[in-house]
Amino acid sequence: MIQTIEASPDEIYDIELEHSLLEANAQLAKENRALLDRHGVTAVDVMGAIGSGKTTLIGRLVERLKDRFGVAVFNGDATTSSDADLIANQSVPVVQIATINGCHLDANLVGKALQKISLEQLRLVFIENIGNLICPAEFPLGSKARVVVVSVTEGPYMVRKHPHMFLGAQLVVINKIDLAEAMGVSVAELTKDVHKLKPDLRVIPTSCKTGDGLDEVTAALLAV
Repeated sequence: MIQTIEASPDEIYDIELEHSLLEANAQLAKENRALLDRHGVTAVDVMGAIGSGKTTLIGRLVERLKDRFGVAVFNGDATTSSDADLIANQSVPVVQIATINGCHLDANLVGKALQKISLEQLRLVFIENIGNLICPAEFPLGSKARVVVVSVTEGPYMVRKHPHMFLGAQLVVINKIDLAEAMGVSVAELTKDVHKLKPDLRVIPTSCKTGDGLDEVTAALLAV
C-alpha cells in the first residue's frame, strides 16, 4: 500500500526565495538528518532530469537490497503515483510526496514523509527527487548522499549546462549506456565533464536494461 502526503499551498517553495527561507530549509534538513542518524538509517537523495531513469534505477537497487535489510522509497512527483506504483510492487514501504506542480522536494515534505514509516525497521531510504536538474540542488533534504542520474539520451551537454547539480553530489550515474552509440553520445566525455567540475567525484556508467554498473552503484551507496 502506498501512503501519500501532499504539499499545501504554503509549503510549496518557489525557486526565487528569500535567503531566510533557504536557511529554514537547511535547518529542517539538519533535523531530518539527526533523526535518521539516531535510527542508523542512511537516506540517499536521487536527483536527475525527467526521463533519466531514476525510478528504474531505484527499482533495480531495491531488488538487490530488500532481502538483506529494510529499504523504503520516497517518490517525489508533481501529481501522479505512477512511479510510486512501480516501486510498491516490490513490497517495500513507499511514500509518495506530491508537490502539486512544485519543481523540487524540500526538507519539510521529507520530514513529513519520515513520520509515515517505521525507521526502526530500516537501514536505507531512497528519496527520488522531482525530475529537474536545477531547483533540487538548492534544497538539501537531510540525506547522507546525493546522487545525480544523467542519461545518454539527454544529449552530450547536460553536465556542462547544469554544473551546480554535480558540485553537491557524492555520486554520478551515467545511465542508459546501452543507447550511447545510437544517440551519438560519449560516456567518456560525459565523465570528463563531471571531473572538470569535481575531480574526485565518482562516476559509474550503468544500464538498467543490461545490469551493467548496478553492482558498483549498490556497493558505492552501501559504503556511504
